[in-house]
Amino acid sequence: MEILIILFGISLAAGLYFLLANALKIPYLKTSKAVMNAGRSDKKLSKSIEAIMLEIAAKIGKIIPIDEYKKSRLESTLKSAGIKMTPETFTALALLKAFCIAVLAIPCAFFMPLLIPFFIILSVAVYFRETGKADEKMREKRNAIEQELPRFTATVEQELKSSRDVLAILENYKKHSGVHFSHELDVTCADMRSSSYEAALTRFEARIGSAQLSDVIRGLISVIRGDDSAVYFKMLSHDFKLIELQRLKAKAAKIPPKIRVFSFVMLMLFLLTYLAVMGMQLLDSLSAF
Repeated sequence: MEILIILFGISLAAGLYFLLANALKIPYLKTSKAVMNAGRSDKKLSKSIEAIMLEIAAKIGKIIPIDEYKKSRLESTLKSAGIKMTPETFTALALLKAFCIAVLAIPCAFFMPLLIPFFIILSVAVYFRETGKADEKMREKRNAIEQELPRFTATVEQELKSSRDVLAILENYKKHSGVHFSHELDVTCADMRSSSYEAALTRFEARIGSAQLSDVIRGLISVIRGDDSAVYFKMLSHDFKLIELQRLKAKAAKIPPKIRVFSFVMLMLFLLTYLAVMGMQLLDSLSAF
């Protein structure tokens, strides 16, 4: 009897899903996966559940109200982080994933009520984790760019001795930069060709939101205006090297605790080996008697 009830529930859920999919005009799963994979830079195949949830979130996003300030800020963050979603779809997807986790608390009300708070807390954690993905990716991108700024400022300092063409300096450095910095320099160089140099650099600064990058952009704008910024970039390069040195020291300070754990494991292995040898010797001496 219980098996029949479970089968009836599964059949009912599947039927309701197909009816809602037809009413909401959700495309087929193969179509959704093809569209998602076409826009992904890593070319990994999207999961079926992810494709379904994204399509449902796109429909729900049309009815989710978002404040204009939050919408513009989230749209800028998503664009900078490389997430090709609208703010409404991104928010709806986070809510949908949290809701799917919270729904699991309903069966627990009949079998294990103690697990209800667990699923509620887990759904809230999933929501905050999903909504923070864009900021997390943007933070990683900002850190990657800031790590290249000491080398970039040193390069600009040397280039200014022979040329004051900011666009040429950026294009030359782009060939040897990292992935994130290279992409942003591509966008900035294209923007500089089609508009004002100062406006393009200002937009570059606004996209990243880094205090260190703001100092670099300020120096590049002064070069465009005709100022002698060689000394400025020399001092900036020195300051960035000190910041990089502090960052490396902070990173190195985290290594000893990790090494201490492995050292303790090695000590225990040596002790076990020593005890094993002593035990074997003791057994041999006892067997001799």
